[in-house]
Amino acid sequence: MIARFSMRHTVAVLIALAAIGIARPAAAQAPPLPTLAHQPSPAAMLLAKQIIDLKGVKNVFEPLVRGVVIKTKQMFMQTNFMWQKDLDEVAVIVEKQFEPREAEVLDASARIYASHFTEQELKDLLAFYQTPLGQKAIAEEPKALDQSMSYAGTWADSLSVQVIDSMRAEMKKRGHDI
Repeated sequence: MIARFSMRHTVAVLIALAAIGIARPAAAQAPPLPTLAHQPSPAAMLLAKQIIDLKGVKNVFEPLVRGVVIKTKQMFMQTNFMWQKDLDEVAVIVEKQFEPREAEVLDASARIYASHFTEQELKDLLAFYQTPLGQKAIAEEPKALDQSMSYAGTWADSLSVQVIDSMRAEMKKRGHDI
């Protein structure tokens, strides 16, 4: 009995160590920022942070840590589904541990954003976003974009049917009935 428990335990530990070994190099370093148009000044960074705060960018990135934790938990669940209770409990702990890292993505976003605008442009954008029209733009642009993307998807589906019909007709002219 002890030998069987020990063997299972050993296999579980080896699998966990292998997974940690695989995950460690990726976790050890953050990916590099994309090439920036220019290096923003500290003042530009502050303005960009205010703008992304006003625009609610944090809400977009908030689920990232949870998503990575869930994905990792599911990876471990494939190893042994009997660990679900423990993995559920550990996932809560690990998610809280890594929640502060969301700030890294926000800082990188501000740096990227600030690299695309001059300091004066950032000041003007911030002033605009603080106006009633700017506030409306922040609220309504995502809805307009969602509707546009939805329409584009429907349009593409319709175009696809027309393209299929045209290709079939052209292929039929060449003696191929598809």
